Amino acid sequence: MNDPTAVDLFCGCGGMSLGAARAGFRVLAGVDKDSRAIASHGSNFPEATHINSDLCRINAAEILPGKKGKAKPIDLLMGGPPCQGFSTIGRRDLFDPRNLLISQFSRLVNEFLPRVFVLENVPGILSDAYSATLSAALNRISKSYQIMEPKSLAAIDAGAPTLRKRIFIIGFRKPLHVASDFWAQTVNQSAVPVVKYALNGLPLDIESNWKTSRGGKRTVRIDRVGEFFTAASGKIPRGVGDLKTLEDYHTKAIVTGCVGTLHSKALEKRYAALEYGESDPKTKSVKLDPDGYCPTLRAGTGPDRGSFQAVRPIHYLRPRVITPREAARLQGFPDWYRFDETKWHSFRQIGNSISPLVAEFVLQRVRKVLEHA
Repeated sequence: MNDPTAVDLFCGCGGMSLGAARAGFRVLAGVDKDSRAIASHGSNFPEATHINSDLCRINAAEILPGKKGKAKPIDLLMGGPPCQGFSTIGRRDLFDPRNLLISQFSRLVNEFLPRVFVLENVPGILSDAYSATLSAALNRISKSYQIMEPKSLAAIDAGAPTLRKRIFIIGFRKPLHVASDFWAQTVNQSAVPVVKYALNGLPLDIESNWKTSRGGKRTVRIDRVGEFFTAASGKIPRGVGDLKTLEDYHTKAIVTGCVGTLHSKALEKRYAALEYGESDPKTKSVKLDPDGYCPTLRAGTGPDRGSFQAVRPIHYLRPRVITPREAARLQGFPDWYRFDETKWHSFRQIGNSISPLVAEFVLQRVRKVLEHA
């Protein structure tokens, strides 16, 4: 069969899209309201259509025009609507307007009628407070789809060295059949590298005056082997990747995103004195445990909510917060992946994104169902 096709809603910088491409899907389009995020997605998926729009203001036929005013048929519609309203880390505002974007996702499922949809979000989406919102969205599409029970998946179960958890709700268009062993096997956690190994090859000493990804270009050398490092250094799907960034990586082993942060001497002294896993009382940053896994990386807030920088973990060997490239590695992004030039937007894009390793883990199973249909 030809590569199945996919559209990524709320695509951000492309964590779900990369997982889909690695699972054998051809990503036709990405849609996101954030202009900087959609620009990063465009850099990494140059062959896809990119739409910078609020999904409330667009329909399926505008995303992928087909015949007779209808949308082009696709195999997979995927997306992770903004999760801040559901997140236990945030305020959990029942009336957060972002919560209603799940209904826009279900509307677009009805318009596209893909063979399968994958909805991803934080565990808070299953709380009693939001049951009516979620039920209403799923009820709109339940007649056409066999909707699986929500699945909670930790990133380490899919090979990423972070404790981040996500909920997946998957629906297959009837009469597609889903085998009972769909979720039967996860990655052996003993094969997932802990922090001190996951960061292998990235520079330790970062200057605070390396202010942008362009200024934060540095060489990397990965000495360790295993599936995680194979994914970190390669596994580049056809038609994916920014050509200049890929050239720099393959010919000179150069990565972007080694961006520094200026700390006062007093703050550096406090960071150095922290035990692994301990939080700084003022900045709330946690010192990474070299023999553990990274806690959930946060995105901070957008311009509409004050543009606050997210709290970032502290490197276990240096008295500084981690760089965007280190955050990307811990989140499961490959070293050749390109993010925004700025530190603030890079961290937002990484913190908002699903790990590509998790997305690939899920979508490999989805593709297997489609192949055997």
